[in-house]
Parts: sequence; structure tokens; C-alpha cells
Amino acid sequence: MDWKQAWSTTANTTNSALDSLAPVCVPFAVRWDLEADRRDKLRTPEHLKALMAAQKEHNAARSTHATAKSQQLTARAASNNPFAASRRAARVASKAAARHERDARAKLKAARVNYPSTLKARAIQAHAVHAVPTVVTSVVMSASHLTVWPAATSAVLIGANMAGLALGRRKLRVPVDESVSLEERQLMERLDPSYWVEHAPDRGLSGTVTTPPAMEPGGIRCEVRLDGTWTVKTLADKADSVRALLGARTALRIRITSASRGGWAVLTLATRSAAAGVSSLWTPDRIPSDPMAMSLGLDTETGDEVLIPFDERLLVSGASGTGKSWSFRPLMATAHLRGDLLLIDGKGEEANIWESACRVAVERDDITDAVDEAHAEMTRRKVDMKKRGISVWDGRQLTVVVDEGQVILALIAKDKDRLQRLIELSSLGRSRGVVLWWATQYPLTDGGAPGVHKLIAPNLLTRFSLRVAGTTQAQVALDDCAHYAPHQIPDGREYRGHGYLKGYGPRLLRTWTLDDAGVRALPKSIWTPEQTGQVPATPLHLVKETAAPSGASNRDKVRAAVQSGARTARDVADATGLNKGTVSREIKALTASGVLRRTADGLLLPGSQAA
Repeated sequence: MDWKQAWSTTANTTNSALDSLAPVCVPFAVRWDLEADRRDKLRTPEHLKALMAAQKEHNAARSTHATAKSQQLTARAASNNPFAASRRAARVASKAAARHERDARAKLKAARVNYPSTLKARAIQAHAVHAVPTVVTSVVMSASHLTVWPAATSAVLIGANMAGLALGRRKLRVPVDESVSLEERQLMERLDPSYWVEHAPDRGLSGTVTTPPAMEPGGIRCEVRLDGTWTVKTLADKADSVRALLGARTALRIRITSASRGGWAVLTLATRSAAAGVSSLWTPDRIPSDPMAMSLGLDTETGDEVLIPFDERLLVSGASGTGKSWSFRPLMATAHLRGDLLLIDGKGEEANIWESACRVAVERDDITDAVDEAHAEMTRRKVDMKKRGISVWDGRQLTVVVDEGQVILALIAKDKDRLQRLIELSSLGRSRGVVLWWATQYPLTDGGAPGVHKLIAPNLLTRFSLRVAGTTQAQVALDDCAHYAPHQIPDGREYRGHGYLKGYGPRLLRTWTLDDAGVRALPKSIWTPEQTGQVPATPLHLVKETAAPSGASNRDKVRAAVQSGARTARDVADATGLNKGTVSREIKALTASGVLRRTADGLLLPGSQAA
């Protein structure tokens, strides 16, 4: 048997057990030391002098009172007349002596308070008062039987007192990894229970006790015991006091949450990021095998991959410069590769990148056409589902992405019909395979320029928020999880693409990103509304026999393109080479004159006068 190894194992086990018990005894030891220190500070020469004078005066007053009582008894014996002068004089003198003794006793009591006994002496006196009678009791009760429990009880109490002080004053061995930084080392030392309990009262945190901290992939974590009336919420409200006690820098994220048991809280200091060693660049390989899920990013505390529903309506919020567009691109790329993608871009910059891969709409007419066509597709699928007797669409998902929401709402605010169609897309489209994703810098539903309509926001159940401007925007961005405080995410390049997911918990997530080159590398797949049975599908190419002559006007070119098979404004623009605004203007003129007409699905067809 390796005795050296056995001794080492036993010692480590014992030390670990003592370390786990120490935090329980720390409050007792701290209170003991504080009281002992208070008594030592009061034991000054001046207070000792006052105590001795008070004792002397009290002894004199007791002697005087005893003499007066003796004289009163003598006067009573000398005369039976209670009103005799001698008896009255003795009675008055006795009362005066008793009053003087009471005053002297009160002064002596105050002097003893000002010059108390040491706490050690008081403890010895208390244990002696208990131990001596119990020893005598044990001896008496052991006359016929061996009965020693009274003395044993006293010994146990004395031992418990000494053990509690020893454990409470024990310096815990905080396991510190050699790789920790100087900042982390200092924070872990201040989270040590002995330091915390000693200094917590100075910060208004008396009644809280920490456990030895541990280093995790996301930073420092420890539990906090909540005594008395403390709750997790009240401790969270004292986050500034916790920061001051630890001496933590202002930018360091401190999170206080509930533990797995009542009366305990979990304190997390985000000194590290578990996602730091993983590249944030998104590739198609990150698309999950589950067709109903897509990857959002990594949990910075645990390093776990975070998945969100693919077929759920989504709201993404983030102020300018927080990395919203780059964070949104991987989700859009997933939708593009799995189904059809329609991007309605209010600003236009993203459309410049995505127009080579998917259907985009930037100009006013293109945007209104896109809303109409998406709504018509939703209606067409409803009819098709009724014919086939199904309740959920079983074909390709059409994902309609709105970015920037504030611009789109301002564009169609006065167009009640199209606004209603957009609202219906958010409320009715999911079961029909038409899913709305909404992105905005201004997550507000009220005011003159809302970022998301108040009737659309309740339908966007999956919500992800990067840093936003304030508490009002945080409320819209994360709904009932606004307490995650996305407005408090630090403003810095290292926090771009970092945010909170509603319902996941107040853990900061780092999203995947996709650069311009990654978007351009996606395969081209331009969505167009599926043709109904009454409108035959035709290839999108120009027929030379009906092509417009080289000297034809723009209107003639548009009419010829439609006659050649173009069915949407985008097809016309591709066929004629005209810009989108010109195509939309000419289509309106030709439709008004009857040369062209639109079907219920929004498709372009030659009109009755298109001969």
C-alpha cells in the first residue's frame, strides 16, 4: 500500500470537506470577531477608571443602604408609635439610601457596558456556568448507572464553538488556473467568502455569503447564499454595489440569476467568451440536419450552438453599427438554400449584394409588387391546400424578409390595402409556408415612425436583439424578456453581432456572420409566383418575331416583353434592360389604358387592346 499516496488523498479529501463547510461558519466567525474587536476598543484606561469609580460608589451606596436599614429596624424596636420622630427619620434615611444605591447600580451597569469583559472571557464564563452543573449532574446520575450525557453535551457545545470559529476563520484555497489573468485573479480573491462577508456590510450587502468561485469557459461563476429577507431580485437591484465590492471595471458584464435551489443566487462575471476560439464565419455546413431548425450562433458562456425554428416568424432588432445585417445574412442564406427567399429592402444596400442570388425589391413599385405577389402566393396556397385536404403547407417555404421595417412602413403607411396584406402575411402565412422575417433598427410600435407595426409585432414570436437604444426599444425587441437588457450591451467592435434571444435566458449570444463574397457565392434562385391553372407557365425569354424594333419607345418595349412571356416587373426589366422605375411607370400606364392587365395573383398579361 502506498502510504504517501493514501495520506495525500486523505489530506485533499479533508481539506475539500473543510473548504465546503467553511462558508457556513464564516458569518458566525465574522460576527464573533466584530464583537470581540468592539469590546477590545472599549477597554480603554478612561473607561476602566470610570468603572472602578462606579464600583467604589456602588459599594459605598450598598453599605450606606445596609446601615440605614439596620437603623430603621432599631428605631422600630425602640418605639411602637409609627409616627414617632425617630422612626420617621430612620424611614426617610432608608429610602434615600435605597435611591442612592439604585442610582449607583445604574451607573455601574453603564460603566460595565462602556468597559465590557473580553468576548473570550464571557464565553468561558458562559460555558463554565453550563459545564459545572452538568458535570455535577453527571456524577450524581452515575451513582447506579453510567450516565455522562449532561457533561458530554456541554463538551460538545464547547467543541462546536471552537470548531465554528476555526472553520469560519479558515483561509479557503481558491483553485486558480495558471492561465487566469490578473483581473480574474483579483476578482476571485474578492469573491472568496472570507473577504466577501468581511466587506459586504460596507456595501449594504450584509446577509449574503458567497461560495468559492470557479472559472468556467464563459468567465467566473459562484453561488451566493441569501439570508434574511434577501431575494434574487433584491440582489440583482444591488448590482452596482456588487460591482463596487469586487472593484470590477464598468464594462465587465455582471449577471445575477436564480440558482437551482431557493435562497441562492448565481453570480456570473463575463471575463471570457466561450466562443472566442471559434470562427464566426458562416458556411452552408452550419445548416442543421433538422429541416425545422437553423443555427443562430454560439452561447458565449457555454460555447453551445443555439438553434431557432426555421418556419417561425422572426424579429431581429439592432441599432446602427451593431452588426445586424451581417448577423441576419446566415439566416437568409439558410432560407435561400432550403426554399425561396424574397428580400424587401427599404434601404437598398443589402439588395445590391443579394440581387444576384434571390428576388429583391427596393423601389416603391417593386416593393408594392412584392407585397402583392407574396400575398397572392399565400392565397393561392390556401386554395391549393383546400383542394388537397391538408392543414399545413408541404412544399417549399417562401421566406419574406423585410429590412429596414421603418422605411417599408413609412412607404405603405397610407396604402391601407397593402398594409393589410403585410399584416395578413404575418398572421396567416406560416401555415401556408409563407413566413415573414422582420428586421429593424428602431423596434418601436408607437410614434410617428415605428420600426414594426403594432399588429405585426405580436405575430413575430421568435425575437433576437442586438444592442438597442433604450428600455422602450428593449421592451419591443424582446417582449417579456426585456429584463435581459439588450440596451446595456457594451458599444464596441468586439460586441458586434452579440445579442440576446427571447426565452433562451440572459446569456449573450455571438451570431454567425456572412460577408459579401459569401452571399455572391450562393446559387442563383429567383422566386416568381407560381402560375395558376388558368395562366400557363411560359419561359422567360423574348420571341424574336414579336420583339420591339430597335427604335421603339420604352412603352413599346414593355408591351413587347409582356407579349413575349414576361409576367412580372422584374422579368420585364431583365428582358428590356430598362431600370425598375421606368418599367413600373410604363406598366402602370399600359394597365390604365387596357393594353396590359394583372391577374388576381399579380401577374402581367396582354389586355383586350393588346392586339
